[in-house]
This record gives sequence, structure tokens and C-alpha cells, in this order.
Amino acid sequence: MDIVVVGKHAEVDSKLRAHTVDKVERVNKFASDVRRIEVDYEHHPTRRAEDSHTCEILVHVRQHLVKGTAAATEYVIALDRSLDKVEQQMRRLHERRVGRKNGTRSRGARVAGTGAEEELAESESVGESGLVVKTKQFDVKPMDVGEAALQMELLSHDFYLFTNAASGVAAVIYRRRDGQLGLIEATD
Repeated sequence: MDIVVVGKHAEVDSKLRAHTVDKVERVNKFASDVRRIEVDYEHHPTRRAEDSHTCEILVHVRQHLVKGTAAATEYVIALDRSLDKVEQQMRRLHERRVGRKNGTRSRGARVAGTGAEEELAESESVGESGLVVKTKQFDVKPMDVGEAALQMELLSHDFYLFTNAASGVAAVIYRRRDGQLGLIEATD
């Protein structure tokens, strides 16, 4: 398992790096197939002190991507908060996997989804109309609607783009204002 610790607009000293590695290694207890953990620290000097230091943790598990983000007055506090979010999502993922192995669906697991598989490219730009501020590219893998909903929930997004395994066409699952899920499929 690779652990990558980087700082955006911030220096990550060796003490913080060692503390981060020690903390995030405990994610392995939820899944044995964790391939990579990325921890991004960012300092926002223009924000108020309560949320000027952010920590984003991205855990690459086989066929899943789990994300947790938090802000605080210090990096260590932000790390603890984001790690709590990641651990909660990893527990849900573990319960769902165990339920599938036993031939049942885990009860109480809220199915909702957004997410993206591993991002291949990300760039920020402003289009001529001034509307596009960020562009992402990633692999769109075939999966069923339930798996796409789980990915969306694990990434804490409001929508998820995927290829529907049943129909073979591009689809988007999204969270409606009433909390339910909606599905948009491309036509042939």
C-alpha cells in the first residue's frame, strides 16, 4: 500500500508526515485490498481561522474510491476529522461486502451514489463563457445501478457518471432534492 502525503500552498514537515502515515495506516483494518492512500493538506490564508487548514483523504480500494474532507484550525485536527469520515465510509463498504459474500444485502445500508473511478486527468480553466472552471477526466467502468449509487455515496457527491452494465450505455445517477435517486441514460 502506498501512502502519499502532499501539501498544496503549504509545507508538510517530517513530523506531520510521520503522524499522518501512522494515522492513515489504520484504514487497512477495514479492507485488505487498499492500494493507495492520498492525503492532501491545503492552507487557505483568506478563510477564517476555523477552516483555514483542510485535509482531504482519498483511499483507493479495488473498484472503489473513498473520500473524506475536513477543515479546522490546525492540520492535525483536520486529519482526525477527515479520517473519521473515511473510516465511517470504509465501515459501510466493509458491511456491504460482507453482506454480499453471505448472499444478503446489509440492512440499514443507505444506498446513494456519486463518485468517479480513479481520475486520470484534472485541470482548471475558465471557458470563453466563464462557466467552466474545472475539468476532470476519468475511466468510466461498466457497473450496475446499485454499485454506481454506492460509489456516489462513498465519494459524497450528488451525481455519478458510469456505464450501465445492463444496457451498455452511458448513465448518470443523481440525488434529487427530495433525497431520492434519479437515473439519466443516454439513448442509442
